[in-house]
Amino acid sequence: MVPSDLEIARAAEIHPIGEIAAQYGIQDDELIAFGKTKAKVHLDILKRVGANPQGKYVDVTAITPTPLGEGKTTTTIGLVQGLGSIGKKSIAAIRQPSMGPTFGIKGGAAGGGYSQVVPMDEFNLHLTGDIHAISAAHNLVSAAIDARWFHEGRMTDERLDEIGLKRIGIDPNRIAWRRVVDINDRALRNIIVGLGGALEGRPRETGYDITVASELMAILALTDGNDYASALRNLRERCSRVVIGQSKSGAPITLEDLGVAGAVAVLMRETLHPTIMQTLEGQLAFVHAGPFANIAHGNSSILADRVALQLGEYVVTESGFGADMGMEKFFDIKCRVSDLKPDCVVLVATVRALKTHGGGPKVVAGRALDRAYTEENLPLLRAGLTNLNAHIANAKRYGVPVVVAVNAFPTDTEHEIDLIREAAMEAGALDAVLTRHWSDGGEGATRLAEAVVKACDEPSHFKFLYPLEQSIKQKIETIATKIYAAGSVTYSPTAEKQISEFEAAGYGYLPINMAKTHLSISHDPQLKGAPSGYELPVREVRASIGAGFIYPLLGEMRTMPGLGARPAFMDVDIDDKGEVVGLF
Repeated sequence: MVPSDLEIARAAEIHPIGEIAAQYGIQDDELIAFGKTKAKVHLDILKRVGANPQGKYVDVTAITPTPLGEGKTTTTIGLVQGLGSIGKKSIAAIRQPSMGPTFGIKGGAAGGGYSQVVPMDEFNLHLTGDIHAISAAHNLVSAAIDARWFHEGRMTDERLDEIGLKRIGIDPNRIAWRRVVDINDRALRNIIVGLGGALEGRPRETGYDITVASELMAILALTDGNDYASALRNLRERCSRVVIGQSKSGAPITLEDLGVAGAVAVLMRETLHPTIMQTLEGQLAFVHAGPFANIAHGNSSILADRVALQLGEYVVTESGFGADMGMEKFFDIKCRVSDLKPDCVVLVATVRALKTHGGGPKVVAGRALDRAYTEENLPLLRAGLTNLNAHIANAKRYGVPVVVAVNAFPTDTEHEIDLIREAAMEAGALDAVLTRHWSDGGEGATRLAEAVVKACDEPSHFKFLYPLEQSIKQKIETIATKIYAAGSVTYSPTAEKQISEFEAAGYGYLPINMAKTHLSISHDPQLKGAPSGYELPVREVRASIGAGFIYPLLGEMRTMPGLGARPAFMDVDIDDKGEVVGLF
């Protein structure tokens, strides 16, 4: 019986983070300590290690998951530990979790079992404060918008000129910037601000998103540089071009127009230094940035990867949700910005998820699994292998070797594992390996580690899916037809108008960040397996100009999750010794 994640983490031997850092060549004066177990690495380390040989770059992705997740983070940490077990200097690079899911249904995101980042409670709660800094910066913008609208409504142009302001004429019906908080709270999705009388503001409808859906979080993850100064300049420039809405004349309004871009950069400046922790087996783990994987690109930061690649032989990063989402965005957005080339894709598959795609009963978080998932059922599994095949084909489309990691659950049978492995090899995977890192740690992932080393030695012919010179529609349709296997794309009148406006404003060169469900390769969460030939509807098209992408909405995207009837926080408490209990 494997103990709970928190019990395993609590029993672990955790070394001072300075000792772990030293093993990877990080010097004491390059660390910004946050206690004994975590620290930030100052970006000026790149001045010293930038000439080091670059390590191998591995992306961990997955087949289309169930609502329970298929263990990408656990596999990422297990693979890093497995690489350590075979003598490779390996580093993990993962996202910082939001406290929304931590206290909601999903729980924490430090991995699980004997493949975790520790201390697990510190990882999942506050960490080094980056999310809070982004919340403050984002809400400062919100306050600036309402203050400017309020004061312009009371002042003449002459009075504005006297205090050094120029009227920007915010259109309250075209404000696209909401407030944020790092907690699931459906009651805040739609609100009215400015109530209480004329001196309290001007009433308007708005709402809250969860902090990790903020464009500022996406900016942090995509900021790049070769040292702190250059990264800071890039951050400041990205902040300046964030568009919060339009004026009454239809002109875009930026943070620079509001005069708040500099203050936002000030509040975010320390977030640029990536945070480091350690795995249960003493490998270095970078934990930096946490953009939403639906609305944003769902990958950890370029800066963390850039530092890690100069320190380790293998850097294993994780992209959010299935390969149609996180992996595609990792390649076409993150790698395009960084110019870093991946060497291998690890595609996580589970018997449970493949049975879902074969037509199995609905999987619901918080409910017991149907017997179809806990007993051998080869016909159901075989029917779901189309999803695995589609994701392997999509990864290979980018010219990168693919290794399938079959993340084992105790109820999986030998025949089921063999069937997945055979199908993966037939679909073109370089290897398909059973991995038991959850129960056995690095020792349970040595075969996966060996397969990844072999894959990284293969030539990588990495290429992007589309050139930026294509029009917005051409890029959307390339992703839709090649990655999602859609037969055609339709656009609502709103989407047509928005695309025209973005191209007229000069934003057509930006990459595309599709916002859709993670529960299907298509836009419809009910379409399992590998749907093809369907009509893909684009409901709306938005732009994150500071982050640097256009994001079409393929359905209703929740940017503020709600709490369930029995949220995870009900089990979280503190014991007589001051230790956290109940996290998972």
